[in-house]
Amino acid sequence: MTAIVARGLVRRFGEVVAVDGIDLDVPERQIYGFLGPNGSGKSTAFRMICGLLLPTEGSVTVLGHDARKEPEKVRRRIGYMTQRFSLWEDLTVRENLGFMCRVFGMSRRDTHSRIAERIREYQLEDLERRFAGTLSGGQKQRLALAAATLHGPDLLLLDEPTSAVDPQSRRDFWEKLFELVAGGTTILVSTHYMDEAERCHRVAILDRGRIAAEGPPRQLARDIDATVLEVECGNLPAARRRLAGERWVRSVAQLGNRLHVLVARDEPEPMERLRALVLGDCPDVQVERVAANLEDVFVAATGRRAASTVPAQEAAA
Repeated sequence: MTAIVARGLVRRFGEVVAVDGIDLDVPERQIYGFLGPNGSGKSTAFRMICGLLLPTEGSVTVLGHDARKEPEKVRRRIGYMTQRFSLWEDLTVRENLGFMCRVFGMSRRDTHSRIAERIREYQLEDLERRFAGTLSGGQKQRLALAAATLHGPDLLLLDEPTSAVDPQSRRDFWEKLFELVAGGTTILVSTHYMDEAERCHRVAILDRGRIAAEGPPRQLARDIDATVLEVECGNLPAARRRLAGERWVRSVAQLGNRLHVLVARDEPEPMERLRALVLGDCPDVQVERVAANLEDVFVAATGRRAASTVPAQEAAA
């Protein structure tokens, strides 16, 4: 079954085209990721999907409802967590949850049981009487997710939800997302963190309002339109300068004591050519072919580096 179907989705703001003709098929009970830098169209697409913004062109169906014609029916079945903390900082944790229950139209009996359930599930017992404005980033994140799921939505939209939290909070947050999926929830999440995108069942890489690549992360890495090489030598700056001027070299990035290099896929004998190119500056050069990662896919698909990525040591934490 498919939770979201979008066809030819376009949104213009005057002369600016924020979303430029995207097609989407988001399967139910999966985590589907939008990966892209700021300005790539992620948030605009989110707002059209949940009925907060009308498309300039195209259509989007959410859980069987036309988001343009039936926005209220769509909103009753979704939860939405924004990038910035959007609850009330001068209310306590419990008061925030109670207010959201009233917004969702819950009965008094359901409100009491649902708040108690969310406080326990999201480990808010010691925080329920604290004002939301005094919470840490990770605590605010747990509260926001608890509020977004109070009414048991079938679809959860998360717009860069981990941009202001530490690595351990990010890891705990993703464990909770997989629990929600196991319970039947479909999740659409936007991120500019490569390691988070790799956790998704499927990913759409957005660039300038268009989908540059789409599919399961492993499949995207396997089918990348580039060859990925790593270079080690005693003079990395010289090797990098030498490679940067070559048209057949698509990207060069330094990772610790090695260079991570993308070259054209149709380049014959790329390892030998690269070695010969830098040998004069680096007589000790070693070149190895390696597997692609999702950042390589982004670079190959868009022709530019990601604007913000997690350092390798953090991603492995």
